[in-house]
Amino acid sequence: MKKLLTISGLLLSLLVSAQGSPDYGGGLKFNLNPEGSKYMRFIAWNQVWLRSTSLNPGSMIGDESVSSYEDAGLRRLRLLAYAQITPRYMILTHIGINNQTFINGGAASSAGTGGYGAGKKPGLFFHDAWNEYAVVLPKESKPFSLSVGAGLHYYMGLSRMTMSSTLNYLTVDAPIFNWPLIENSDQFARQIGVFAKGKYNKFEYRFSINKPFATSQTPTNVTNASLAKAVDNNNSTQWSKAGYVEYQFFDKEANLLPYKVGTYLGTKKMFNIGAGFYNAPKGTQTLVNNVTKSYDINLFAGDVFLDMPIGPKEKKMAITAYSVFYNYDFGPNYLRNLGIMNESVADPSFTGSNALAGAGNMQPMIGTGNIWYTQAGVLLPTKSEKPKVRIQPFGAYTYKNFEALDKASSQFDLGANFFLDGHHAKITTQYSTRPVYTAVDKIDKYKGEFIVQLQIYL
Repeated sequence: MKKLLTISGLLLSLLVSAQGSPDYGGGLKFNLNPEGSKYMRFIAWNQVWLRSTSLNPGSMIGDESVSSYEDAGLRRLRLLAYAQITPRYMILTHIGINNQTFINGGAASSAGTGGYGAGKKPGLFFHDAWNEYAVVLPKESKPFSLSVGAGLHYYMGLSRMTMSSTLNYLTVDAPIFNWPLIENSDQFARQIGVFAKGKYNKFEYRFSINKPFATSQTPTNVTNASLAKAVDNNNSTQWSKAGYVEYQFFDKEANLLPYKVGTYLGTKKMFNIGAGFYNAPKGTQTLVNNVTKSYDINLFAGDVFLDMPIGPKEKKMAITAYSVFYNYDFGPNYLRNLGIMNESVADPSFTGSNALAGAGNMQPMIGTGNIWYTQAGVLLPTKSEKPKVRIQPFGAYTYKNFEALDKASSQFDLGANFFLDGHHAKITTQYSTRPVYTAVDKIDKYKGEFIVQLQIYL
């Protein structure tokens, strides 16, 4: 029992050390027995965005044609709770809201003016809800561990970023295309199913079999097969399969929870190489000459993650770098245009060249083709034992080459984290570019968006 308590405490301390705050004690944790082998832990976090966005041509907010705007929004408000009933049994729930602005993100029926006016009272929903059983407990004397679980879960394979924690990103947020099924055949990057996770020496593995959420988009009927565009329609109700395997060369990461850390701020020495996949039979459809054809969704990724202290120890500097390559096959010419907290609609009076992606901050985000994404940042040195602010400048580059577009795009993100208390209290600033396609072979220009994020979490 003492060894199990030591392991449990070690896993909790690893979770804490990821946040880079030496004064943080482990969240709101309640022991359910005197020994502490049974406990419950709560984590709460808010991420508030202030934005200035240059909009796609032909955008309108309310009844006003606009080319740019400033706003404030609630990117994420979350509460996560899990209970270790015994060293083998765990239950986890994760609830919250996302993307509430002055005009959208409210309850499903919110519109107009009043108590449920536009954007008000967003629907609180479960992000995660699963039960887990440790078949083979992790022990220092054994190289192998195995846990199995079932429910609405985040063990969706593919890449490290696909299972990333939203609490400790290097950049202001995920690039979104790391969640290729987002809000189509998943529930905010989750599906319902059964998963297995564990370690073998320096290898970490995660596999799952799931039931994708139903999609029923109707493909456009075309007479030329080369013009067919696949859309999400999985009425075959078949199971999806996902997996991710990672080799950890230096320090080992905790895998009590699925959420992968974005930057450890020099508290660990990490160099990991991983690869993953996702497969869903008959997940999309096309319609050619009134004949429907189904296509499997086959997604693959390979990534590398580096995070370690650099320079003299007393300077407390650290470097973080991550690079991932995605190969996506959703069927012919599949393409999704997305924009985070997009508040614009198309202006019917606009006479210029509209963006193919749509109004606001929409852009070609996910599609059949290839994506290469790389980010890197440096935690700047400090002379103070307990500095009031730590600064971490960063940059990111994205290359997208989609089958539905004849021209590839390149995008950049530049910004900095200002850590007041590790990731528990930080301010992030970021400027990002996005391509504006006015034809499949023409990028008319690149637009920009400046974001300031205020994050606090317990």
